Amino acid sequence: MRWVVDHTSPEALPLQIVACVRRGVASGELAVGEQLPPAAELAGALSVDRNTVLAAYRRLRDEGVLEFRRGRGARVASAVTEPAPVTEAAQTLVAVARRHGLGRHDLLRLIERLT
Repeated sequence: MRWVVDHTSPEALPLQIVACVRRGVASGELAVGEQLPPAAELAGALSVDRNTVLAAYRRLRDEGVLEFRRGRGARVASAVTEPAPVTEAAQTLVAVARRHGLGRHDLLRLIERLT
């Protein structure tokens, strides 16, 4: 699994860690039941504070992605699906594009240009 954070990014570090876990689960690199690195170990590897990692893990626990077990650390509890706000925004984008005569390839080119 590739753990990467950008210390110069305007995105908060815990959210970047959350995104790493989500990508890992979505890609199959992290399977349901797999244990994540201890917070202190991951913090050291990413050069962040332990509390930053714990904040990310707690957020993922609250979303049902991770579960904590005393003495066993954090484990993947469920497969991640697209976050509802992203899905809703994508549906809106597709609807607006259709109203303006844009097709799938037009949207893909637009997204590639913007990212």
